[in-house]
Amino acid sequence: MIKEVFLTPFQKFIKIEGLSGILLLLTTIVALIWANSPLGDVYKELWQYDIGIVTETFEFKKPLILWINDGLMAVFFFLIGLEIKREFMIGELNSMKKIAFPLVGALGGMLVPVAIFLVLNQNPETLKAWGVPMATDIAFSLAVLNTLGKRVPLSLKIFLTAFAIVDDIGAVLVIAIFYSGSINLTLLLIALAMLGVLYVLSFKGFYSRFVLFFFGIIIWVLFLKSGIHPTVAGILLAFSVPIRQKIDTSKFLTQLELVYNNIKNASILNKPILSREQIGHIDDLDDWSSKFQSPLQHLEHNLHGWVAYFIIPIFALANAGVLIDGEAYLDYALVTNIIICLVIGKAFGITSIVMLAKKIKLIEVPADINFKQILGVSFLAGIGFTMAIFIASLAFASSPEYIDSAKIGILIGSCISAVIGYLVLRFNENEKEID
Repeated sequence: MIKEVFLTPFQKFIKIEGLSGILLLLTTIVALIWANSPLGDVYKELWQYDIGIVTETFEFKKPLILWINDGLMAVFFFLIGLEIKREFMIGELNSMKKIAFPLVGALGGMLVPVAIFLVLNQNPETLKAWGVPMATDIAFSLAVLNTLGKRVPLSLKIFLTAFAIVDDIGAVLVIAIFYSGSINLTLLLIALAMLGVLYVLSFKGFYSRFVLFFFGIIIWVLFLKSGIHPTVAGILLAFSVPIRQKIDTSKFLTQLELVYNNIKNASILNKPILSREQIGHIDDLDDWSSKFQSPLQHLEHNLHGWVAYFIIPIFALANAGVLIDGEAYLDYALVTNIIICLVIGKAFGITSIVMLAKKIKLIEVPADINFKQILGVSFLAGIGFTMAIFIASLAFASSPEYIDSAKIGILIGSCISAVIGYLVLRFNENEKEID
């Protein structure tokens, strides 16, 4: 019973991510068809349409695709930040014993693909794309894993989720350090000072969604203007959201019983409306419920659907529309390099380092996970869609002629990784039925 209660939130998370992966695939297909249809010019013009605020003395406008990549994706990174903080505080990364297995896998999955890219790359102009094959798309990979049902144990899904989160941490650091522009220290220091205020308030136990939103907008703009990619602001803002509740369970249950009795005593029999006393007591219930909920958990729960079913599909629709035309310029060396890094680099990097760490007893692999399952998940880690395309757009912001080549490499590499990973797990000889 305890095990079921503990695993239910994670199982719900997997379900959301799996459905998001399916939606992501559909929007990717739509983007590819649209970009290569007679309406392809409309596709290009739509995402380049300028939106913003323009007055006689002030102008702040950007193409629609940048509002998506810099604005909506900041919300995506904010959610990643919430997930990272939760995992480190109370989740699968909150102790060295828990973090060792996914951490080793993530390091292999980041360092080996980057090393292979650097070795294979011969063009100095495409060298900046070395960060593209680093991250794993958790939505797509979990969507593939979910199609296997009980053929894979829950511990394998937890491993995939945990090392994908560690991958995201690495990708965020790479974006912040290597893919930001020239830095305006004054604006950056102001933004960091405002973040410091939020951290102090959080430490003191104060939390307000309105204060977070107000500060968040200003910090996002300051990061944008300072030269640091504004999505990094989303991660740092998330760390200011407290995880602890304002009241404990016993106090909440006591108040819940009190509110219940008050509503019962104030009842108006056979009336379709509430009395003023009942409305007041329900307001009290709302107030106590907000105090009982963890601010971080509440925000994560509310944002997950928006990110999974709206923001990520919109990102895919705007960014996955690659023109597949014989006349279009493609750097086939870059395409091939990215495919090799995603398919071979990820699989070899994760599997080899995990097995080496297990052999020297640096980590302990759960008993219900075998070698072929680790290999299969390592291939699934080569599905780098969302974060990979995002990093590619940053890497080639000043040389857009390479963006389509990078995207095609990402799409092909992710597809190959998904198919191989699925087949390895599907025909695993030691498959077990997991209760």
